[in-house]
Amino acid sequence: MTIIELRNKRAQKLAAAKAYLEAKRTPDGFLSEEDDATYTKLETEITNLGNEIARMERLEALDNELSKPVNTPITEKPAAPAKMDTKTGRASDAYKKAFWNVTRHKDSMTPEMKNALQEGVDSEGGYLVPDEFERTLVQGLNAATVIRANAHVITTSSGLHKIPVVASHGSAAWIDEEGAYTESDDVFGQVQLDAHKVGTIIKVSEELLNDAAFDLEGYISSEFSRRIGDKEEEAFLTGNGSSKPTGILNATGGGEVGVTAASATAITADELIDLYFSLKAPYRKNAIWVLNDTTVKLVRKLKDNNGQYLWQPALRDGDVPTILGRPYFTSAYMPEAAAGEKTVIFGDLNYYWIGDRQGITFKRLNELFAGNGQVGFLASKRLDGKTVLPEAIKVLQQKGTAQSGS
Repeated sequence: MTIIELRNKRAQKLAAAKAYLEAKRTPDGFLSEEDDATYTKLETEITNLGNEIARMERLEALDNELSKPVNTPITEKPAAPAKMDTKTGRASDAYKKAFWNVTRHKDSMTPEMKNALQEGVDSEGGYLVPDEFERTLVQGLNAATVIRANAHVITTSSGLHKIPVVASHGSAAWIDEEGAYTESDDVFGQVQLDAHKVGTIIKVSEELLNDAAFDLEGYISSEFSRRIGDKEEEAFLTGNGSSKPTGILNATGGGEVGVTAASATAITADELIDLYFSLKAPYRKNAIWVLNDTTVKLVRKLKDNNGQYLWQPALRDGDVPTILGRPYFTSAYMPEAAAGEKTVIFGDLNYYWIGDRQGITFKRLNELFAGNGQVGFLASKRLDGKTVLPEAIKVLQQKGTAQSGS
């Protein structure tokens, strides 16, 4: 079967799956156990077809590559070797060298350095960090956090970024012969990413700063990643949107409550299964769990009705352990089980958007800590984070405070 035939077959299967889903949903929007099994089988067939298409495309690309001639005749004079440093702006070697020279020595600004640094003058003073260093910082943040590493991250050049969102879909309707068409439009909403500032001051002794062997770049990178990463993670989960991102657990603008636990301090296997199925099937394919370490201890003891543990260890080194077949991650900023707390997240975090305003700024503070023999470096960045589609991320909330008579 050719790739085109496989694609056509996959498209037909997808259309059949959509039609089946619409036809078999109950008035409450759910599927019976038998219908869900049939739909899951259709999904598996679509996935298998996609895998086969990908394999054939790779094979075709490999065949094309191997069919190319192994050498090309020389018909012209060899060109002169290209210069190694072709980067410009904040990615150039000149900018990077000038940036770190000025960072180490407050009085070392030469005209050449000043010209090189004009590419990165920040509107609030200070200089934007070199491009390669900025990417190093972002990688450090990814390694230190759960939400950023799994969310959808964009870079914006301005403070505001508007995201159009389909709030509800239109639908078709059966029409009698010569009957009128029923209007049914999609309803569009909008999510706006702002630019909230987060920053920290890093202090370095004058002795270390003047020591050429001291890895100033590495130290600032790791410290900035740790400090800002912690504040980001906390805000991405519990932020209230006031001068900081709106967290997934926030009552307004966060994920939807899928299940309310019967206990204030415990979670049952059935409640986790209910949370799993409270998320619509299309979102479950990329969904992950996020919870606190102490909550993981509770979950690891839970079994389903067949006596199987919900938690499953990783099968190979580097794999992520799973709950109900989906990977889970722990974050220190997820609440522990207590009355009214939202303790478990299950959803597709691609629908949590993080907007990084381009540029991370450093300022050297020469006098503020001079009395202690130290030099300060003020590091700051602007960003925002919001859930753009609440139905794609569900949370489990513990039972509230006990009521009289309960």
